[in-house]
Amino acid sequence: MRALLAFDKFKDALTARQACAAAAAGLGARHADWQLDVCPLADGGEGFAEILTAAAGGTLASLTVTGPRGQPIDASFGLVPWARIPPAARARLELPAAPSAEAEVAVIEMASASGLALLPPDLRDPWNTTTLGTGQLLLAAAQAEVAAIVLGVGGSATNDLGLGALAALGLEFRSPTDDTVRPPYPTWWEWIDRIVGSVPEELPPIRIACDVSNPLLGPRGAAAIYGPQKGLSADDVAKLDHASARIAMMLCQHCAQPDSLMDQPGAGAAGGIAFGLVAAAGARLLPGFDLVSAWLDLEAKLAAADIVITGEGRFDDSSLSGKGPGAVAARALELGKPVQVFAGQVTATRAPAGLTLHAITPAGQPLAEALRLAGENLTAAVGRAL
Repeated sequence: MRALLAFDKFKDALTARQACAAAAAGLGARHADWQLDVCPLADGGEGFAEILTAAAGGTLASLTVTGPRGQPIDASFGLVPWARIPPAARARLELPAAPSAEAEVAVIEMASASGLALLPPDLRDPWNTTTLGTGQLLLAAAQAEVAAIVLGVGGSATNDLGLGALAALGLEFRSPTDDTVRPPYPTWWEWIDRIVGSVPEELPPIRIACDVSNPLLGPRGAAAIYGPQKGLSADDVAKLDHASARIAMMLCQHCAQPDSLMDQPGAGAAGGIAFGLVAAAGARLLPGFDLVSAWLDLEAKLAAADIVITGEGRFDDSSLSGKGPGAVAARALELGKPVQVFAGQVTATRAPAGLTLHAITPAGQPLAEALRLAGENLTAAVGRAL
């Protein structure tokens, strides 16, 4: 029997790799003769760089960068040989020219430098967080002379339109007295009245792995939809949206880009960093899960499996029409594979034929304890179910 273990992270409890390991422990205790194919999933947030880099036999480069509140933090990015990236994933990058076989591609996750998980709840505030550290990772990757950069933008703590990242790449945001506003936190945007400089001409192509379709502004924009998750008060949503509109217009004018760029699906991703990098650095947005699936050769792994075991922190009625484990389960069912889904919380009210849902958290277990014991709970649940 060949089992595919394809888990995403359990937020605040387990990384995708840890979840796969916990499930494998439960399965191995029951079926030592089964062949296990372990495939951690990534959604562009935490784990994105490590998972994609490891899958293609790359290496991680570490450096100290500026965290979301200006604090120094250690972060890393992946360096992956072009020749080791599956052909289907290479094609999805749509690079202007095929790199040489010796070339490398950098894989960066925004969450490692500008992520919400880097801050305790009392320091989460989009007015005072910056993407400067993400820009420093982009610059380091460019200086490594990579052929392209793949950036995952999930799990951000910011709503600065990527101005911090652009400051690291060469743009300067000036006040009326010609002082440079750096980092350009949104709380200081009122002091910015012009932009100078540009990103380096030798900056490699940037591809942003993104599965959201939100525009930059308005009721479905970055501030309105994602700001409250990052600590923005309800009273400040309209204020930050208005401030974003002014700065976005200024950036479009400086970079000779049309205002319609603000309405592009995905422009509001990760607090607008997608908009900023598209406007100033010519970045392109790619469907994130499709890229990850191709990079991990997920279709071949599904075809080879006799049973598919997947899961994440929460599984609800929308999961099967979404990304990550839901998409894995849906595709496995299309291929006629039985699917077992394990989640910390299961709120789905229906399951199609061939799919079985399991909540791993024991009844009555407090949330803090459930998070701390998530690995043990997952191992035990897999062992019981299979």
